[in-house]
Amino acid sequence: MSNCTINHQQLALIFKALGNPHRLALLHRLVSCCAPGTRCNAEQAMGVCVGSLGDGLEIAPSTLSHHLKELHRAGLIQMERQGKNVVCWVDPEPLAQIGAFFNIPVPQGETS
Repeated sequence: MSNCTINHQQLALIFKALGNPHRLALLHRLVSCCAPGTRCNAEQAMGVCVGSLGDGLEIAPSTLSHHLKELHRAGLIQMERQGKNVVCWVDPEPLAQIGAFFNIPVPQGETS
């Protein structure tokens, strides 16, 4: 992706969303939910039940919901209701845009 195709408006929304420490921690949890050195299928690696996402952050459920909505609004995560649960996962495209902005290659998936 070249710098000419980067959507600067979208990147501004992404950086604004990531400027909050709780939102940054939530995104980090979603990105790194599989144990280091293990391989996870897409469902294990990218989907986490919202109820367990805020564990240890000491924020109210309504605040957690607000932060997730902001990450979703910025396009960083996708959310889906599955029965009583809401599952969310990281959208890889915005991460690729961030990498392109800084001219840093972002892996698109594991091989082998």
